[in-house]
Amino acid sequence: MSQIGLFFGTTTGKTESVAEIIQKEFGGERVVTLYNIADVEDSDFDDYQYVIVGCPTWNIGELQSDWEGYFTELDNIDFSSKKVAYFGTGDAVGYADNFQDAIGILEEKITERGGKTVGNWSADGYEFTESKAVKNGKFVGLAIDEDNESDLTNQRIKAWVAQVKKEFGL
Repeated sequence: MSQIGLFFGTTTGKTESVAEIIQKEFGGERVVTLYNIADVEDSDFDDYQYVIVGCPTWNIGELQSDWEGYFTELDNIDFSSKKVAYFGTGDAVGYADNFQDAIGILEEKITERGGKTVGNWSADGYEFTESKAVKNGKFVGLAIDEDNESDLTNQRIKAWVAQVKKEFGL
C-alpha cells in the first residue's frame, strides 16, 4: 500500500491531470494512490496518515459537484492523526473574487475534524481579489490556474511536492 492517499474531484479533467502530475512527482503509485471522490467510501481514508485533497472551484466559489455531494460525509472521518495537504484548480482572472475558495472550504471542514494542514503556499505572484483559501497571507494549499498560468503549473507542483514531502516527514 502507498503512503499517501490523494483524494480529488474533477469535472473537466484538469484537477485529475494535476493529481496525476503530483503522484508522479512524489514517486508514482507506490507512494501515492489516487482516489476520485465520486467513488470513495469513508473507510478509504482510514489507511492513510498522509492525505492530499484536490478540488477545483466551480461557479461563484463553490465546491466541485462530487466534493459537494461528499462534503457531509467528511463528518464521519476522524482526521486527528492525519497530516493533510490541499491543492486546487481555478481561474484567477474570471473568478478573482473567489479564486481557490473550494480548498478553503474543504480545509476548514477537515481542520474541524482534527486534520493538521501542511503545504501552505505563498499567494505572491497570483492576481486575484479574494479567496477563502488564504489564511495569514498564504493559500492553505497549492493554487493552480491552468486557464491563465498553465506555463507555471509544473514548476509550482515540483516546488510544492518538495515542500510537502518535508512536512509529511518523507
